[in-house]
Amino acid sequence: MSFTVLIPARLASTRLPDKPLADIGGVPMVVRVAQRAEQSSAAQVVVAADSARIADACSRHGVRAVLTRDDHPSGSDRLAEACEQLGLDKDDLVVNVQGDEPLIDPGLIDAVALLLQQRPQAAMSTAAHPIASVDEFLNPNVVKVVLQADGLALYFSRAPIPWWRDGFAQGVTGLPDPAPLRHIGIYGYRAGFLRAFPRMPPAPVESCEALEQLRALWHGHRIAVHVSDAPPGVGVDTPEDLERVRALLAGD
Repeated sequence: MSFTVLIPARLASTRLPDKPLADIGGVPMVVRVAQRAEQSSAAQVVVAADSARIADACSRHGVRAVLTRDDHPSGSDRLAEACEQLGLDKDDLVVNVQGDEPLIDPGLIDAVALLLQQRPQAAMSTAAHPIASVDEFLNPNVVKVVLQADGLALYFSRAPIPWWRDGFAQGVTGLPDPAPLRHIGIYGYRAGFLRAFPRMPPAPVESCEALEQLRALWHGHRIAVHVSDAPPGVGVDTPEDLERVRALLAGD
């Protein structure tokens, strides 16, 4: 199996300015992410940067980066441009690792790539893990996914799905069995689909839920889902998250 890891990185962040360059033990966060991705089976790991500052930081640490336009409306658009710059063939496999996941499991990257290779009927692959708490199930910032029998996604939502009609009649005090699934924000694509995806009209349900992956389902494309036993490492969205990651890595 051969695949490319692409890591979109943009400087703008409302909650954590210059997030890709945030220092974690003397190393910029985006470099930390790339170093974790390099422990996977990827043939190459490339940062898709929107700023020369990010590209230069990657270069100083031996990480390959391509400089993309700074006006892309989404990470998918940025990755599509990176595919063009890298000359990837339409059938080449690409795994999108978010630039704020410095504790990403290299094995999860491999699993998402392998799943897409094994499921030719799917245009995308992603991952999920069982939800263990009611609070997480009810949290709209936690994206849930429901699967069909063959492991392809039926639907993604910020709502608590599946809704246990009888069990939740008096309020949500427990979880359905089997446990609902939390979506993990990692994606595998075929490069041809990734280049085409930003040109697809946004779906009404995508705008409603604010979930870009629903565009693929709405247009009839399938998403294969790898179910992991464990949750992913801590992602960085806020200054508090950054301090948690710094403490975790300092303790290694």
